[in-house]
Amino acid sequence: MSKEDYETIIGLEVHCELSTKTKIFCSCPTEFGAAPNTHTCPICMGMPGTLPVLNEKVVEYAVKAGLATNCEISRNSKNDRKNYFYPDLPKAYQISQFDQPLCEHGYVEIDKEDGSKKKIRLTRIHIEEDAGKLNHDEFGGGSLVDLNRAGVPLIEIVSEPDLRSSEEVDKYLKKLKSIFEYIEVSDCKMQEGSLRADVNVSVRKKGETKLGTRTEMKNMNSFRSITRAIEYEVERQIDVIEDGGVIEQETLRWDEVSGKTFSMRDKEDAQDYRYFPDPDLVAIKLSEEYIQKVKESLPELPESRKQRYLNDYKLSEKDANLITSSKYLSDLFEEASKICNNPKAVNNWIISDISRILNETEMEPIEIPFDSKQLGKLVILIDNGTISSSIGKKVLIELFENPRDPEEIIKEKGWIQISDEGAIKEVVLKILKANPQSVADYKGGKDKALGFLVGQAMKETKGQANPKMLNQMFIEELKK
Repeated sequence: MSKEDYETIIGLEVHCELSTKTKIFCSCPTEFGAAPNTHTCPICMGMPGTLPVLNEKVVEYAVKAGLATNCEISRNSKNDRKNYFYPDLPKAYQISQFDQPLCEHGYVEIDKEDGSKKKIRLTRIHIEEDAGKLNHDEFGGGSLVDLNRAGVPLIEIVSEPDLRSSEEVDKYLKKLKSIFEYIEVSDCKMQEGSLRADVNVSVRKKGETKLGTRTEMKNMNSFRSITRAIEYEVERQIDVIEDGGVIEQETLRWDEVSGKTFSMRDKEDAQDYRYFPDPDLVAIKLSEEYIQKVKESLPELPESRKQRYLNDYKLSEKDANLITSSKYLSDLFEEASKICNNPKAVNNWIISDISRILNETEMEPIEIPFDSKQLGKLVILIDNGTISSSIGKKVLIELFENPRDPEEIIKEKGWIQISDEGAIKEVVLKILKANPQSVADYKGGKDKALGFLVGQAMKETKGQANPKMLNQMFIEELKK
């Protein structure tokens, strides 16, 4: 049998760090990048006799996330202890939620290739604390524990096994990321571990209804790695079954270099964690008024913004999808458009040059170093003829490398566009004299020759000549 005879079943457990100023059960800061073990206290270090106090902002952010993903919000919830021993978990248990999560039965819609929508059901969203981090010393042969991350608040978003391919997983994760950015509950910086996923994969022969044995790949924080890992694991499982083997339920590690998964340990089941209600924390009871207040505080979500862009700015479906996929790109588009009053030009810069540079440098939109004022000013400088669009591309590169006022950049670099008629005529006559064949071609009916001549003039002026004036002057001279 071939791969086409099998169906892939995927479910995700996505962990999203909330952007509260302090941790979930203590007042230590959550800021990323501090020196190891400097954002710690007896509570997040698991010292005996300490008592946790739930951060109310964590509950608010979790409810926001639930409402934005169409979940039912529980009026009665609680915290539970999830018991397991690991070096970066000093208490030997994690405070999480078991049978009464804050949010249940939601869904997220993704776009299918044929333009229709597919609902990915969410089993639950619950709150929990993050564990610390182990820093492995390959040369010294040991590991060091950094507990700065211990106690940082998380929401865990558990999907139903509704995903059928790595492409659907990619769309689902990007949609979740977009939603959480819009409602401002997380910065979703995957490179900092703010958004990561445990990926559960199984395969079964088409037509079967019983789920196959699943494997789980833990703590993946790159869209590209997740896609590659799923594709490899699906093929591996099919090969094992085709060879007469049996898939073991286990936790796997994805190795980016070799492009393979490796076994870490047998997969635990819920009973292995010995959940029980945390005796140090009171139940979480939410009133109707509280939930309504949180609901009213929700900002415009990506789908709504996309429809507005289609209607108000007449963007194409493809462009609107790309821009609204990130709150940071969307805000950049809206604010820059207000400044320059040319949304079409701003849209073109974002979907072409800005997106290309982001892809080439593997930057996230949140890392764009310049602001909407600088992008809006760049468009104005092109619109009023101060610089050409080709010089604009150079200015954009400068904005990425050393952001400052675009006007300052063009003065400093000597990039102001030449719009003086005398100077342009001098260049036109020089190019015509140097290219008699192109002149003859144009006069013989070959219109493309004009484009060549204009290109030579732009090269001569290092892209600083006004292209509109160049075109007009070449045509005038060629008619003589």
